[in-house]
Amino acid sequence: MRRALAYLLLGLIGLAGFGVYVVGTEPDWYLQLRYPLHYETIIDAHADNYGLPPSLVASVIFAESGFDPQAESSAGAIGLMQLLPDTAQGIADHTGGGNYTTADLYDPELNIRYGAYYLARMQRKYSDHPQSLDLALAAYNAGQGNVDRWVAEAGAGQPVRIPFRETRNYIRKVHDVQDIYRSAYGLR
Repeated sequence: MRRALAYLLLGLIGLAGFGVYVVGTEPDWYLQLRYPLHYETIIDAHADNYGLPPSLVASVIFAESGFDPQAESSAGAIGLMQLLPDTAQGIADHTGGGNYTTADLYDPELNIRYGAYYLARMQRKYSDHPQSLDLALAAYNAGQGNVDRWVAEAGAGQPVRIPFRETRNYIRKVHDVQDIYRSAYGLR
């Protein structure tokens, strides 16, 4: 009985050591388990179409919905890229999606297409600013009205202070996960 207990204890110590090693070194297979990548073909196609890195689109999806196409927020955002129905309607109107309905936002292909379009639009809108990507992500998370106000308060070309902690954390998370998608999956 003592011997079996000793083997069990040694096994648990070995397993714990392996766990510490994996978490500490974060090999690609471990990162791929923690940060899944679904809908890669759709992400690649729409990222390419709108001039975005696929790693950025994938990281926004991860941050927004964890790749759950049925995700709904308390604010009413829907799907993988958490689009508000009014925002999606505006995108449909601009891109010829005349038959758009809110239920379409649960479709991964349409949600990623509209989300990539909106993200690219925000990036173009703030492209003259040194913090263009962060401002685009802030607009995606907190709304472009807020970001426009922050940019105006900062002054032309000046660093923009993002007062919402949730938005600052969101931007940081997207950047961190984008780095992971680049390294673990080889996405650009």
